[in-house]
Amino acid sequence: MSATHQELWAKCCEFIKDNITPDQYDTWFRDITSLSYADKVLWLNVNSTHFFVEQLEHFHQRVLRAGIRKVYGDGVELHFRYRIVADDPSTAVSQKAAGLSPVILEQANAAPANPFAPTVARDFDPQLNPRYTFENYCPGESNRIARSIGEAIGDNPALKTFNPLFVFGPSGVGKTHLIQAIGIRIKERNPKARVLYTTARLFQAQYTAAVSRNINDFFHFYQSIDTLIVDDIQDLHNLAGTQNCFFHIFNHLFLHNKQIIMSSDCAPAQMEGFEARMLTRFKAGMQVELEAPDLELRREVLRLKSEQNGVDLPSDVAEFIVGNVTGSVRELEGVMTSLLAHATVLNREISIDLARRVMANSVKLRQHTVNFEVLAQAVASYYKITPDLLFTKTRRREISDARQIVMYLAKKLAKMPVTAIGAKLDRKHATVIYGIQTIETRLAHEKKLRTEVSAIENSINA
Repeated sequence: MSATHQELWAKCCEFIKDNITPDQYDTWFRDITSLSYADKVLWLNVNSTHFFVEQLEHFHQRVLRAGIRKVYGDGVELHFRYRIVADDPSTAVSQKAAGLSPVILEQANAAPANPFAPTVARDFDPQLNPRYTFENYCPGESNRIARSIGEAIGDNPALKTFNPLFVFGPSGVGKTHLIQAIGIRIKERNPKARVLYTTARLFQAQYTAAVSRNINDFFHFYQSIDTLIVDDIQDLHNLAGTQNCFFHIFNHLFLHNKQIIMSSDCAPAQMEGFEARMLTRFKAGMQVELEAPDLELRREVLRLKSEQNGVDLPSDVAEFIVGNVTGSVRELEGVMTSLLAHATVLNREISIDLARRVMANSVKLRQHTVNFEVLAQAVASYYKITPDLLFTKTRRREISDARQIVMYLAKKLAKMPVTAIGAKLDRKHATVIYGIQTIETRLAHEKKLRTEVSAIENSINA
């Protein structure tokens, strides 16, 4: 007979208890219970707040994940249920685990990467963000090739088929996340690997300081790296001295079979302000482009961010967001963060209207020609009635309700005056005012109607 989910979690707790101190176990794990486990998805109940969950993931990620792997196996997706207000069970929300890399969390406490030290440290902070894992990197057609190559390098860094790796694409498409995910995977496979992430700007600043201090220590440090990851390499343009320094470090690492990974906002063939010898080396390995996220990828990013923030994002709102935020994953994440903040502070349900308000100052919303005919067609289509019925004198409830919604949307979206709406529908001025007020009153109390009107608005804005 197979074990229940409670029995599995009890076994996991026994493993955790054997690997941390009694005080740590009592503080962080004793009161956690299992809600369910099915299809490789584990739900845990935490009788505390989001802060507790964040701290649990940050400080005890390794032992928690090790226990889950031992008891449940690989590939388990972890979700938490916690309370917004600690003593109020009615404020409970659900959230997918952040998926932080335990190896990187631990190494963040190591000595800083110091290129000026006379003796190169055996271990140092790789300067990688523990959130930028492959598990948190949403797959899609626009990044499929780049992701596959990145995972191949991360799983087997000794394979130098893709050395150097040059990732390019516009801002906000996931270059930094991808190149850091490679570094994290390498560290997870081999914690002793000397992996370093840096930006071109930081490298340039360190080089400038090294010139007046000890350039040999600087060279020695960078030449000791096993995997060097340099973000925004285009920022070295027209910096001849820094380029010359990087050229020699690049050559040393490459000749000693060390992995080099770079990112840029354009392909090597389009880069200006670089010596030819630098560009030929950039072109010598694997060049891979990250394109603007396609619709499916944008949906997947929004779904993941919603789960990780414990937000139940209505489908019509999600479609409105991904339909308007088309160029950048980073912009999509920013909209999600702002939307959640507005909903929390204003104590409002997440809706298309709130999303439109949040996005007004950060996103150029797609413009649609909205006129009375478009509105009438959209309402009729949603309720599966013939548009001509809206213009008749019939008082059947379903037709009357649809007609009033047309009045309401004509005023709200098409900005039509009441007299013009009445002329279109052959109704008196007072009848139109009554119809609009009726819908406004019902919207405040009827969730079903709010959903229907939002869906109609979304179809008009699609």
